[in-house]
Amino acid sequence: MYAPSRRAFLALASSAYALASRSVQAQAPKGTFSYGDVVQQATALAKQPFDVESAKIPDELSKLTYDSYREIRFRRDKAFWREGGSDFRLLPFHLGFLHNKPVQIHIINHGTAVPIAFTTSLFEYGKVPVPKNLSPALGFAGFAVTTNLNDPKVQDELISFLGASYFRLIGGGHRYGLSARSLALNVGGEGPEEFPFMRALWVEEPSRDTTELVIYALLDSPSVAGAFRYVVRPGRDTSMDVTATIIPRKEIERIGIAPLTSMFQAGEGDLGQRTDFRPEIHDSDGLMLQSGSGEWIWRPIRNPKALRISSFGDKNPRGFGLMQRDRDFGSYQDLEARYDARPGYWVQPQGDWGEGRIDLIEIPTVNEAFDNIVACWTPKTPLQSGPAAEFSYRISAISTTWHLHPYAQVQQTFNGSDIEDGVAEGKGTKRFIVDFAGGDLPYYQSEPDRLELVATTTAGAITTKILTFNAPLKGARAIVDVTLPDGQSAELRMFLRARNRTLSETWTATWSVPPGDAAGPQSSKK
Repeated sequence: MYAPSRRAFLALASSAYALASRSVQAQAPKGTFSYGDVVQQATALAKQPFDVESAKIPDELSKLTYDSYREIRFRRDKAFWREGGSDFRLLPFHLGFLHNKPVQIHIINHGTAVPIAFTTSLFEYGKVPVPKNLSPALGFAGFAVTTNLNDPKVQDELISFLGASYFRLIGGGHRYGLSARSLALNVGGEGPEEFPFMRALWVEEPSRDTTELVIYALLDSPSVAGAFRYVVRPGRDTSMDVTATIIPRKEIERIGIAPLTSMFQAGEGDLGQRTDFRPEIHDSDGLMLQSGSGEWIWRPIRNPKALRISSFGDKNPRGFGLMQRDRDFGSYQDLEARYDARPGYWVQPQGDWGEGRIDLIEIPTVNEAFDNIVACWTPKTPLQSGPAAEFSYRISAISTTWHLHPYAQVQQTFNGSDIEDGVAEGKGTKRFIVDFAGGDLPYYQSEPDRLELVATTTAGAITTKILTFNAPLKGARAIVDVTLPDGQSAELRMFLRARNRTLSETWTATWSVPPGDAAGPQSSKK
């Protein structure tokens, strides 16, 4: 189900479909366009059978190779809005190669939505022959918006929509890393994953004094139609408020709300998965959660030997996200990728989301070019055919998690070997080493005996617990040994406290001892 070329497949999943019928594409009366019009279009679209016929793009575009497609660049001197005094610029992406689903892009000016006509004069083609006789209604592959994010004289890319329902946003000092999606269907399920895509995008034209960007999208797939509203506020921690209206065509058992997609090949404890001089290779190093009850949880990400799904059951979660907590260049030593500058995405639900779970899907990979990590919210009750479901949340691109809560945070996780020598036959043991820092831990430096390590496991037994003060971090190092019978899996948890006062977030991890040498898919539910 998950081929190694996952990222290429995701792009391919955005192949072109025919535009919706005239009744769906009908524009609102002049001067009144709003999110309600997109919802109306999505509602009408959901009542029609899904259009399985692809909207063909010219062969000369679909046959472009990776290298030839990269030759095509939008001409920045043609950027939209450059004459209006705004700090924002709109730059459409050209169709071709794997990006062959035409998206109709509209600019909303004073309430009137006007489609952008395609013309080759908007692009530089490098060594690629300039295509002939392309229709003004061809459409685009998506778009990027730039603004003065880091320097008032420099336009930096702020956000981009490209491929299926994917988008990426960054804050001050960031490099693009993980991606967000508008919707995920059957991710990690037994059947093939379904990739909804954007049929149309609308962007409100910003004025000279505009400090936020408003975008609308019409989404479609065999199972759902949907309307989305995004309000983007650039800054050191760029944020986006998302409103999603989902109209299922049929009952959906496994739907992912606010899905995030990232890459993890190797971390500080994964010496066997390193392929070159770089100590670590990842866009994100952990899943961070704030449960509905207020507990803060940190789950280190791993590159597993087999597909692994971990589910964190909850009711009305307060937040979750994939984070790049290690910001030290020395941890990566990569001058090109600059993994130390990749942002984390923090999702904060608006309103009550009810019962469900946060799913973390970890897929084996041997190549950093492919996304292999997914996190999303999955409602407990399947969405039924017909009625619309609405979800609202804020997603922020952040560099640090220190401001999110006052507790000590996990800084590093090191794992011992899966099966150690000297253990009784039929059992395995593993050592987990976790460094906590920050919060009130420096206060206990002079009397570390006040600190208590609380560690639990859902199976097997904890045989060793050691807690020592970590002077370089002004924190504490926890060492836990766990034994587990062959063929079983366990969920471990540990946190620090002083008497009855919680001092740290909760670290959690899943491990298993395979029967013999067979390592099958691992799944845990919390």
